[in-house]
Amino acid sequence: MRDVLCIYYSRTGNTKRVMETIAKEMDAELLALTDGVERSGLRGWLRSGMDAMRKDCPDVLPFETERKLENYRLVIIGTPVWAGRCSSVIRSFLKNHGGEMKRVAYVLTRGSEHKSEDIYRQMDQYTGKPHQAATSLRVGHVGHTFWQEEFLRQIRELLAEEDILAQGTCGAEADGSNVTWVLTTDGTLILSGTGAVAAYEERKAVSG
Repeated sequence: MRDVLCIYYSRTGNTKRVMETIAKEMDAELLALTDGVERSGLRGWLRSGMDAMRKDCPDVLPFETERKLENYRLVIIGTPVWAGRCSSVIRSFLKNHGGEMKRVAYVLTRGSEHKSEDIYRQMDQYTGKPHQAATSLRVGHVGHTFWQEEFLRQIRELLAEEDILAQGTCGAEADGSNVTWVLTTDGTLILSGTGAVAAYEERKAVSG
């Protein structure tokens, strides 16, 4: 789905690995952001925490995407948790581009047991709209894979709902709910259920 963008900042590589996995599963475009600041080692860790608490932060270096941000169906934003906040790099990106995205989802990576889910609301302040899905992952720990898969399930469900053009029932039993149909925006007709399907003339008579 090249109309889905996975965009992220990663200091140690944890967020990078998570976002690479999500982008691969969604066949999405993947883009790493940077502000050009050296953040490796203990000194970089301390600076990152201080930058996260400041109101002002360095601008993100110029980046290119395959399409304009407003033309993506969904932008998934990945960030490490710094001092109980999103990284200053992602905050800078959101301050400058938050209003350009139609729908967003968030992926947090953290080193502690605290999920820091209040960061979602902090990030929403820059986008001007609520996020559609979010997850907070402690990479390498118990539950990481489960919650990552649950996030992917939510994203797929979200995008599938957008793809539905029309839907209804077409079963031959009782009220017809034993078989349902869904017509997607690309013209695909999907039938689900068990038992017989009503003949066209029969369903036409019932609906008419």
